[in-house]
Amino acid sequence: MLGLISGYWISQLVFVAARLGIADEIAKRGPTTPATLARRTGADAGYLGRVLRALASVGVFAEGAGGKFRLTPLAQTLRSDRPGSLRSFALMMVDDYNWQAWSRLADGVTRGGTPFESHFGMPIFTWLHQHPEQERTFAASMASISGTENAAVAKGYPFGELARLVDVGGAHGHLLATILGRHRKLRGVLYDQPQVVASAASSGFLATPDLRRRSEVVGGDFFVSVPPGADGYVMKYVLHDWDDDECTRILTHCREAMDPHGRVLVVEHVIPPGNGANWGKLLDLNMLVLTGGQERTKEQFARLFARAGLKLKRVVPTQCPLSVLEAVRT
Repeated sequence: MLGLISGYWISQLVFVAARLGIADEIAKRGPTTPATLARRTGADAGYLGRVLRALASVGVFAEGAGGKFRLTPLAQTLRSDRPGSLRSFALMMVDDYNWQAWSRLADGVTRGGTPFESHFGMPIFTWLHQHPEQERTFAASMASISGTENAAVAKGYPFGELARLVDVGGAHGHLLATILGRHRKLRGVLYDQPQVVASAASSGFLATPDLRRRSEVVGGDFFVSVPPGADGYVMKYVLHDWDDDECTRILTHCREAMDPHGRVLVVEHVIPPGNGANWGKLLDLNMLVLTGGQERTKEQFARLFARAGLKLKRVVPTQCPLSVLEAVRT
């Protein structure tokens, strides 16, 4: 219980290491003393040494001869230059605005409403739009976490059966690029808010000549419409941001836009029954705090699709914690 109560101590320590780029520094130089790391990062040597000692006690970094700290497999995930890096995710998830919103969880549980909105007076995506630096970190964090998932999603579902796929709320296009890279005859559309997709070209995900030829980037609002005429509409980590009414609007636009034999593909956690440990059950509370959304069970997804005139046809598991829920017209 002491470990559970003090869990936020660990997340703050990870945040400090991520913010200072400690894993990157050790990767460049090999095992390094806190004094050298402090000089390189502008930190206090004594304080930094205590942070690293505490992180080493939970497997992030390890202290060796001469008081030098080296990377462990967990610490490798905080490197900026590694596939599957979680550094940006750590910087976003433990940033002040998330921290402050989580401090209002008890208010949300007892009084209702979204804790983030109660604290800041506006929805999170409005707040992010007003804070460009945090919005960029948020987008990078989504690409960061997606780097551990998108290959499994692209492999796990037969996207090659489609001719044209719209990635609804696809941010900078990491998922779409991964799917198009695996399925060479498929064409794609990246669709998100104009200021989000404006940065897609610089992200490089769709920058290769082949992917540029087979994709287009469209800015818009999925609460108003989605690009028409495709036989596939995929959305990853989109519905969990919203309540059932808003999800119904998004799904209805997809049903109205897709061709007669099209399909809607929702890539999210599917909460299993029982008491077992499950990342989605914790992420569900993060969505409650930040957006007022939620993670859903298979039965909840089926009811949500039905509200939009769709029918859940199957749930396709992948080699990552996410599943692909396929829905068709009723």
